[in-house]
Amino acid sequence: MLFGREHVERYQETDGTEGHDWQGTTTLLLTTIGRKSGERRTSPLIYRKQGDVYTVIASKGGDDEPPLWYLNLQANPEVEVQVLGDKFAARARTATDEEKPALWKVMADTWPAYDDYQRKTERAIPVVVLERA
Repeated sequence: MLFGREHVERYQETDGTEGHDWQGTTTLLLTTIGRKSGERRTSPLIYRKQGDVYTVIASKGGDDEPPLWYLNLQANPEVEVQVLGDKFAARARTATDEEKPALWKVMADTWPAYDDYQRKTERAIPVVVLERA
């Protein structure tokens, strides 16, 4: 997670006026349903809008295990997204092998550490595509 619960709440309360712009990039809020708990879980993630979709990276800083939000959306791909004041239902999916290189390049140009994260792990870090429902 990029920042704590209080920052997520400020993003929500201010329609992203506080929190959308972060360290030279932009973030959205992704809400998944916990695959074990059934509870709503919100994660701030760096994103880029590419055409009609939003993309995020399931990097967890290059950890060998994927982030929990990614495991949650694999179990239930119906998610909620907030970009600034725009809140919408979306369907999440992992980018195909054909899509991934171009999507990864845009994301790595946005946050160059993604390439470092990939070098740190044997795990192929997924690019996640968020499509409005």
